[in-house]
Amino acid sequence: MTANLLSRPLFWVVVIAAIAVVAALWVFARPQTGASALTHVSVQQLHDAAQGGALVLDVREPFEYAEGHVEGSVLVPLATVAARAGEFPKDEPVYVFCRTGNRSLQAAQTLVAAGYTDVRNVEGGIVAWTAARLPVAR
Repeated sequence: MTANLLSRPLFWVVVIAAIAVVAALWVFARPQTGASALTHVSVQQLHDAAQGGALVLDVREPFEYAEGHVEGSVLVPLATVAARAGEFPKDEPVYVFCRTGNRSLQAAQTLVAAGYTDVRNVEGGIVAWTAARLPVAR
């Protein structure tokens, strides 16, 4: 009887449909941990947020920060982000900034993994910031 059932096309259609439904449920019904926790923003969006007192983490090295940074930003070199993650509030947006956006993306992903739900990676970093002629603090 089992061999007879396995040879019927309708059986295989039902099996494939069931697998497709389970796969769709797994993809769309599972919790989206971190899926929307990380967004990308422009330097102009950072500028506007910083003017309003947003938390800005600069994940460059101290010598880079000294050369020029966003006014009010907090220096947290990339290598220390994971260890210092508990120092910052998780209930407000956190803007993460670096030279070009690569280290800030790594830091942002680290913060999302640490439970932050609104992390904003600044695209282009200080290079885009200065190209936009936004103010640099020293």
